[in-house]
Amino acid sequence: MDPSYRPFTALGLLLIVSGIILVSLPVLARHLPSLDRFPWFLVWVYRRNGFYFVTSPLLIVISIISLLLNLFNRSSL
Repeated sequence: MDPSYRPFTALGLLLIVSGIILVSLPVLARHLPSLDRFPWFLVWVYRRNGFYFVTSPLLIVISIISLLLNLFNRSSL
């Protein structure tokens, strides 16, 4: 195999694995213990009519701060 294709192979494998994980998450979520025991700022669960949405408000805040810092650092150059 040509060495110049190795990054594409790695990216393809990463996308395949992440796709398998994303497809299997709903099945795994049914068998995991309740996430209601965690503090709301670590894990927030939205449930309605069989639809589950799980996120982390702390992770969202950290991501927004990181994006803003990156934006301000780029604009000051």
